[in-house]
Amino acid sequence: MKYLLLLGLVAVIWWVWSKRKAAADAPRVRPTSPDPEKMVSCAHCGVYLPESDSVSDGGLTYCCEAHRALGSSADRR
Repeated sequence: MKYLLLLGLVAVIWWVWSKRKAAADAPRVRPTSPDPEKMVSCAHCGVYLPESDSVSDGGLTYCCEAHRALGSSADRR
């Protein structure tokens, strides 16, 4: 009986060792980061935001629809 238990213990140790070795031998894949996005400045308040989140009107970019409706800060002066 004790030989059967010893054989079972050796089998479990071999199984764990082979799984760890297979995981270590597997090629590691690096996650790719997204490409950097162009940052633009709001013509009204000056805050910087990604170009994809901006609102454009007449060649100017704004951070939101409300600032687009208000116009650029140069127009207010």
